[in-house]
Formats: sequence, C-alpha cells, structure tokens
Amino acid sequence: MLLNEVRTKRACSIMDDSAKSKRKRSTANRTGCAVEATISVIGGLWKPVILFHLLDGKLRFNAICRLTPAATPRMITLQLRELEADGVINRIIYSEIPPKVEYELTELGKSLEPVLVSMCNWGARLQELSGLPIDTGSCRSTLRQQELIDGLTA
Repeated sequence: MLLNEVRTKRACSIMDDSAKSKRKRSTANRTGCAVEATISVIGGLWKPVILFHLLDGKLRFNAICRLTPAATPRMITLQLRELEADGVINRIIYSEIPPKVEYELTELGKSLEPVLVSMCNWGARLQELSGLPIDTGSCRSTLRQQELIDGLTA
C-alpha cells in the first residue's frame, strides 16, 4: 500500500469518527424541541448552503466545492457525511474509472425546500436592510422562489 493511500484512509477514518461522535453528542442532548431537532440536522455553517444548491439536482463533490468557495474541502466532506448519516442526502457511487460520486437530496431532504427558500428570502431582506450588496446569483432565481411560495400559499 502506498503512503498516500494510508494517509487518505487514515484521514477518512478520522473524519468518519468525528462525524459519528458529533452525531452521538447531538442526539444525546436533545430536549424534544422540534426546532432543536431541525438544527441538529441542518445546523452548521455550510449544511444549509449545500442543501440549497442540491435543490437543483445531483451535484458532484467538486461542483459543491465551487459553489461554496469559502468552505474547505474537508469541511464540505464532513458536512456531506453528516447529512448522509441523517438521511437528508444520498451519496451515489458510480463504478467508473475515474470514480464518480454524486450527491442528491432524499425525499426527507427535498422536504426542506420551503425552509431553505425562506432562509434565502430572509437573508435577502436582511442584506437589503443592512445595506449590504445582494448577490442574486448566489441564490436560485427570484422567479423560482416566488413560484414555490405561491404554490405553498395556494
């Protein structure tokens, strides 16, 4: 086995262990509050952003990294593993050379769409009130968001 392979396997094992131990801690301290249960799954700096981008369909790891340039690849890996462990996303491995892995929302993950769109709308209002520049390209189109909102209120 090559030294790089050993390092990679060791790093993956460490990441797996940290995601598992965090999950055990977060479920052990729950009080029964529904908001707390939601935050234990989608809470974190990058999870909502990753989930928001997955609303548009399957994405490969590198695409997720490009869409969240402020997050390190290690952090994205940890967040993806936690989301997968919570049943919010699926990791699809294709047996190709080179290996291909895609991520997609599960039905449970898709049910978060109204929550994520509301977060985007709230954030846009906050940016507007604060006088901060609004990057409309970072969120899905306003028209798509409005279609969803109209569908929920109909």
